[in-house]
Amino acid sequence: MTIRAAKFTPKVLLSAPRRSAGIPNADCSKILYSVSSYSFANHSKKSEIRMLDVETQQTSLVTDDSSASSPTWLGDDSILILYTREDGVTSVQVGNVDSFAKNNYTAGTIEAPVGDLKVHTLGKDRFAFAVTGKVSPDGKLYNPEKAKKPKATGRLYTSLFVRHWDHYVTENRNSIWLGSLSKEVNGKFELSGLTNALKGTGLESPIEPFGGTDHYDIGSKGLIFTAKDPQLNPALHTRTNIYIVSSESFWDKLPALPAIVQVEIDGFRGASTSPVFSPDGKQAAFLSMERDGYESDKNQIFIVPDVKTPSRVIYALPSADGKGLWDRSPSSIIWSPDGKSPLYLVAEDHGRGCLFAANFSSFGLSEPKMIVRGGSITDIKPLKNGDLFISSTSLIDNSQYSLLPVTTRNDGEVYSLPESDGYSNLSATKYISSQSKSGAMFGLSRKQIDEVHWPGAAKDTSIHAWMVKPSNFNSKEKYPLAYLIHGGPQGAWEDGWSTRWNPAIFAEQGYVVIAPNPTGSTGYGQHFVDAIQGQWGGLPYEDLVLGFDWIKKNLSYVDAGRAVALGASYGGYMMNWIQGHPLGREFKALVTHDGVFSMTGQMASEELYFPFHDLGGKLWKAPQNWAKWDPSRFTENWATPHLIIHSELDYRLTISEGLSAFNVLQSRRVESQFLTFPDENHWVLKPENSLMWHEIVLDWINGHVGLPKYSESRKVGREENGTLSV
Repeated sequence: MTIRAAKFTPKVLLSAPRRSAGIPNADCSKILYSVSSYSFANHSKKSEIRMLDVETQQTSLVTDDSSASSPTWLGDDSILILYTREDGVTSVQVGNVDSFAKNNYTAGTIEAPVGDLKVHTLGKDRFAFAVTGKVSPDGKLYNPEKAKKPKATGRLYTSLFVRHWDHYVTENRNSIWLGSLSKEVNGKFELSGLTNALKGTGLESPIEPFGGTDHYDIGSKGLIFTAKDPQLNPALHTRTNIYIVSSESFWDKLPALPAIVQVEIDGFRGASTSPVFSPDGKQAAFLSMERDGYESDKNQIFIVPDVKTPSRVIYALPSADGKGLWDRSPSSIIWSPDGKSPLYLVAEDHGRGCLFAANFSSFGLSEPKMIVRGGSITDIKPLKNGDLFISSTSLIDNSQYSLLPVTTRNDGEVYSLPESDGYSNLSATKYISSQSKSGAMFGLSRKQIDEVHWPGAAKDTSIHAWMVKPSNFNSKEKYPLAYLIHGGPQGAWEDGWSTRWNPAIFAEQGYVVIAPNPTGSTGYGQHFVDAIQGQWGGLPYEDLVLGFDWIKKNLSYVDAGRAVALGASYGGYMMNWIQGHPLGREFKALVTHDGVFSMTGQMASEELYFPFHDLGGKLWKAPQNWAKWDPSRFTENWATPHLIIHSELDYRLTISEGLSAFNVLQSRRVESQFLTFPDENHWVLKPENSLMWHEIVLDWINGHVGLPKYSESRKVGREENGTLSV
């Protein structure tokens, strides 16, 4: 049974089922996906793997074992699932999708936790098999549940990169493990022994903390992957290289491996990502950045036309200045099923994750053309008949699957994913399934979403912002403003779903939410991204000032005298900067989540290349640049009530930043609060912690603009009627 929430609240957001990208079988008649939900009543998480029948729109349970992961098709009806036991051992289970719980069997056992599963068809009843897992210094799989615990707790380091994201760096590294899966005479699949593809190389892949299946690929002739350059310290450099291991009989000769070959690209010294083989394994493509030390440089497209000769690389859309002809930065590459035209690219464009297509030939690519306007496209899979299966989200819908039939794709026509209120939009793509019926399950609708623009501070710039209004919006009434500033700073608010900073949560409290993409934001051209270098408190701040003035003059239903501003990471930096500058006096309250207080404090960060680049040099080489944009220099002006949030496991921006800001506020007798979580990193992810985060934030801002406090509404039973299920 499906129960509609009476009001979209933090508890509804955090308890709503979270569905993964869909995994269709060959003809897209069945779709595998995983879904998880959290029960605040039982304080427990539930995880399932389910199968959606496209024709009937009915779903069926495959398994509700919480240790199950990585569902993968082995043909049209057989599937493979990994199970990681409490002792860390991984079991590879195979069975029929329609009766998996009853008939699955063990195809193999792996003596440690593994993930990022990939399989590739090698022929009838035989598949290449790859997973990733931690290895100890001797190159063997590392199982933390069975490893000996040291007697002493000290760690000695002799170089940079002591800790990363939320953990201290240890001697154990990620590696890719290869094998094959073959059907035996008994009719069951059996997994071969696994080979550590990176043993003895000094390379690590996937790259922490966020690398996964996007950092490697397998094909019929080998392995391609990205890894940090082993000659460079990762704290000071972003450079990663593409490596290929390939031969005609690659999978037959395991555990023996050919030599690993690095793919060289003249003039490109930045991060290389998203390596993918063509369907026949004869070609490969990947993305690369020109500049080392700049993690937000533009991704550019490269093609290896013959993996047997990886020294020949095609720079797909070259320009003399090295910036590339296409002024967008793709995040992933997808080959057509025949390995020919078109090549598909997912890239941000004007606050959306969109799909582009480019004609492919031996000479390179044509300029990519948009064919699907997001939303936020999270994954696409081209089917053999030419159709495109698309997984996406929007500001009001947390997961939807769509199909773009090849027979309806006309040259020059751009299809739109989540732009309508309807559950089905036949004039665009075909909606296969929506997690929340285009937001209706949450009491949300597309009519709440608008877009606005205002002139930017820099010449010939226009600032784009998303606007989210309450579901009961009345243009004749006045609403307080919630000004949400994104992190990065090279990032953007997109038309996509989030369980951390979801604009609809604030809108449903009674705010008009404005989420701007000022200078430095991605998806508006690389020049706009690059313009933030040496301008952290400059152009972006001026864009926000201009935006606030524009809102006051043009949105009659916004009460700018009851405004609050909130931001995390760079957005938290901007809150601290705003606090010390005139715009800070326009707000009734501010919220800083894991923000920068002092620029010199960035020397405690793990990835030092980031401030070195964005602030125009190292601290001792360009101290004036670091000082110019330091929020702590303007604390004499701090006066607006301010909530500071900072978690103890945030090693990107250490907790001293939050404590320093709070200590200044308290010392100046400015109304302030400090919230910390000892078990969270740069993000607050655990449902109970996230609910507390939302409650405190909403209580803080609501109390300062005269709205009912969220915690009080819960006590009198006005939060929501019913729970969500799918």
